[in-house]
Amino acid sequence: MTEIFSHVRDAIVYINRNLKQIFIINAKQPILSIFIGNALRRPNAAPPPVRCIHSPAISCSGTSQLPHSQILTTRKSLLSGETSAVDIAKSFCDRLRRIEPQLSSFLHISPYEDVLKQAEVLDNKIKSGEDVGPLAGVLVAVKDNICTIDMPSTAGSKLLENYRPPFDATAVDKLRKSGAILIGKTHLDEFGMGSTTEGSAYQVSANPWDLSRVPGGSSGGSAAAVSARQCMVALGSDTGGTVRQPASFCGVVGLKPTCGRVSRYGLVAYASSLDVIGCLASSVADAGILLRAISGPDKFDATSANREVPDFESHFVAKDSFESKPLKGLRVGVVRETLGDGVDSAVVSLPSFSLGLPAYYLLGMTLNINSLFGNSRAQGFGSEVKRRILMGTYALSAGYYDAYYKRAQQIRTLIQDSFKNALSQNDILVSPAAPSAAYRIGEKKDDPLAIYAGDIMTVINVNLAGLPALVLPSGFAEGGSVGLPVGFQMIGAAFDEEKLLKVGHAFEQSLEGESFLPPIVAT
Repeated sequence: MTEIFSHVRDAIVYINRNLKQIFIINAKQPILSIFIGNALRRPNAAPPPVRCIHSPAISCSGTSQLPHSQILTTRKSLLSGETSAVDIAKSFCDRLRRIEPQLSSFLHISPYEDVLKQAEVLDNKIKSGEDVGPLAGVLVAVKDNICTIDMPSTAGSKLLENYRPPFDATAVDKLRKSGAILIGKTHLDEFGMGSTTEGSAYQVSANPWDLSRVPGGSSGGSAAAVSARQCMVALGSDTGGTVRQPASFCGVVGLKPTCGRVSRYGLVAYASSLDVIGCLASSVADAGILLRAISGPDKFDATSANREVPDFESHFVAKDSFESKPLKGLRVGVVRETLGDGVDSAVVSLPSFSLGLPAYYLLGMTLNINSLFGNSRAQGFGSEVKRRILMGTYALSAGYYDAYYKRAQQIRTLIQDSFKNALSQNDILVSPAAPSAAYRIGEKKDDPLAIYAGDIMTVINVNLAGLPALVLPSGFAEGGSVGLPVGFQMIGAAFDEEKLLKVGHAFEQSLEGESFLPPIVAT
């Protein structure tokens, strides 16, 4: 865990040193300078070579004015006639099918012919000068608890094995209207209840960096698919860190929006007041572009916010185009409770931080009972779902409501107040994304409390407070053949995803060619 903590300090110093930015950080310099020089060091291995992962028809040259972004590169290549949507689709489909037997990141894969037919339609529109949308030709994977009209939506459960929704989730509908091509539905823990994908009724996904390890969960299939370049971007759901933890494990970007930024219509509910649809991508730019495409108010979801969606893309410029100090004056608070012993007391403190984990699981387990499982038969569920239903039922039973559920709601209010106070003094807060790198398949399967504890960094406070958070790769820990990726988390004020994306993009551009391409793709 100490190694993970050090990467967060390293990441802050790394931005400061490489981009010459002026941060106001709530910690004394000696605390942060201990780890200078260790940032992004890959243990005992040379990094895999950087490769272009698009179709061979797409040139990686001549794009120096574009930041690292598969979406922007695809858009430029298509509109310039450098390549076609069909060629790009073939490249991704071929890679998906070649790697999938090793990863098991998908539950359903779109028929090859259907994908190529959609790509061909896009090519014809481009030739005729029609508007094709901001996501034209972008291959998108969708977590299998988000409804799609043309594919099953099982939520990883045998109970929904044959369920085919008669509608698209609002987020999926917006993807299609933006020109995206759905390449398949990704694997998850049953009903999103789990942190490894081992809780699925169907299979277990593998981590592209080390096939003996988990990709995280419950959006592990989406994270693995993006990491292995089986798709360009993916949708996941984040009820308690379940976009951000797998992003850290798989070395990709994970974005949890503010509650209400993206419509939940068509998302299979786990805990309605905590659920959000999130984005997974190989770059901050792609995560931001994807978020903008799926955001906005929705008449089918009364909890969706009627707020203007910013133009996130305006912040995504190449490093050469940065002003000399693009983040000058930014106030960054390091959450003391996530950094262990020896951290200076001036670091931002969230006194309620440690209370969030039990409060989250208690609320999550009680909120799901009536909304999803009340009239269902117990034999249709896996062991983890049954465990959470039983615990939720107990917490809501006569004599225990005040002792458990009511107290958890009170803790939720304390957490919201703590974040409000901390973010009134800081622009963003940072912490590790997870207390460890990816662990081995089966290592914690029989110890649910250990798995729950692993959610301490992402789960609790951010979802309970309804705030946006961004996780992006910050370095490597020991493990696997070339090291295991670890991420760090940025937390922002409500509906301020724009600032998170701006800071995250600046950090990402400072990595100077560091590759987060896993061995399964690089070889």
